[in-house]
Amino acid sequence: MSKYEQTLSIIKPDAVERNLSDEIKQIFILKGFKIAEEKKLKITKNEAEKFYQVHQTKPFYNDLCNYLSSGPIVAMILEKENAIIDNRNIMGATNPKDAAEGTIRKKFGLSIDKNSVHGSDSAENAKIEIDFFFKN
Repeated sequence: MSKYEQTLSIIKPDAVERNLSDEIKQIFILKGFKIAEEKKLKITKNEAEKFYQVHQTKPFYNDLCNYLSSGPIVAMILEKENAIIDNRNIMGATNPKDAAEGTIRKKFGLSIDKNSVHGSDSAENAKIEIDFFFKN
């Protein structure tokens, strides 16, 4: 059964730096998403560490935090039915080499680290991640 959901999407520094934000937003819109809120910002390493704390035991944690705080990002709240799974499908696999043709990461991702976009992986994390960027 489908349900109306919100999910967090981040256009990461590599994509913002290459001026891909509008093109990526257009992909979401064409796939039926509504962008409920968005903001362009630069987060600190400390903020990135808080955002990615779920990964703090993983070997890539420090690189991930350094990368997310390395330049401007665009944080968005995307809305539609089945938003979380649909966003994950549109993004593609974490490693652009493994991502399906037509996905954002296949099209724009440079590497497993610089893969252009982030999306929430569950309803629980979507709420936490949306609150992180959009609740003052």
